[in-house]
Amino acid sequence: MAHCPHCGDEVARNPEICPSCGKKWSAPEAAMPRFLVQPGKYLQGGWELFKQNPGGFIGFALVFFIIQGILSYFPRIGGLISLALTAPLGAGFYVVSAKLMQRRTPEFQDFFTGFQFFLPLLLLSVVSAILIILGFILLVLPGIFLMVCYLFASMLVIDRRLDFWPAMELSRRTVQTQWFGFFIFFLLIILINLGGAALLGIGLLISFPVSACAVAAAYADVFGLQSDYSGSVPTLKT
Repeated sequence: MAHCPHCGDEVARNPEICPSCGKKWSAPEAAMPRFLVQPGKYLQGGWELFKQNPGGFIGFALVFFIIQGILSYFPRIGGLISLALTAPLGAGFYVVSAKLMQRRTPEFQDFFTGFQFFLPLLLLSVVSAILIILGFILLVLPGIFLMVCYLFASMLVIDRRLDFWPAMELSRRTVQTQWFGFFIFFLLIILINLGGAALLGIGLLISFPVSACAVAAAYADVFGLQSDYSGSVPTLKT
């Protein structure tokens, strides 16, 4: 059983057009992308992207942490609002990174592009969180497995305009082919941010966006960028 590279749905054979999403599709596209996980390359790429727009990345990271800090004073409703806002805000790092990789000049408003995909990103956050929590309850390891597998889900929503479930499934199927390599990458990201937090938390203003840029660089290496980021709103290429 093959999977459409655009919407992630299963198809029984290799059609010219996917019966689910209607996009052109051929047999070579159906295969999982061939790649070698290179954590060092991705981290270096993230640092290079960060250096191209340090002021914007640090400024938006500051906005991100201020919002999270304010919400933390309201334990119940604040937690729900934080869950709703984290994915759209986090997507901003990806959009700006994508524009830089396409040699375009980002604007600060681009960091808020994720809110144009608010509903699928919200559903992605809720459903993935439920599955990961269930995974941790079931002997921990399934939760860790899913945390790594959903690494690219939000970026697939933005770049390929997928709904939340096809994005989660496409990310999972791709990552699990080389899960251990992505697990090492995931651990390095955690260690980098722990180092940033150890510097009185100030280091997170650099480590957090660098980590997000590194994930964006990994996404571009594995999936390629399919949307045109010439404007503040990504439009799917035809």
